[in-house]
Amino acid sequence: MSEPDAPRVVSLEGSLAAFEGLWQPRIVGELNGQHVKVAKLRGEFVWHRHVDADELFLVLRGVLRIELRERALTLRAGEMVIIPRGVEHRPVADEEVHVLLFEPAGTLNTGDAGGPRTVREPERL
Repeated sequence: MSEPDAPRVVSLEGSLAAFEGLWQPRIVGELNGQHVKVAKLRGEFVWHRHVDADELFLVLRGVLRIELRERALTLRAGEMVIIPRGVEHRPVADEEVHVLLFEPAGTLNTGDAGGPRTVREPERL
């Protein structure tokens, strides 16, 4: 009989230092059908929505702007926002930003937009 996964401490800083790619989320944990991901962002992402999933953005470093069709939200280190399912949004980072994302497992980073920035199988760290 196999034992359940043992609890482990995850260094978010160490996880972010382990890769270079922008807009390529990495899975650092999983609970209750949800993925906890870290990502490095810079520049403009694609306009998209997640039809069946809410998405949490927690800024760890830098300043992130989440553009909505009717307004923009600015998040600084230590701040978070939950984008409700179905809300079209576009993350924008003028300088490199480090974020923690929390969303249902299988949620595509580009939502309904698809395209070349889609990460279908995020790497696990």
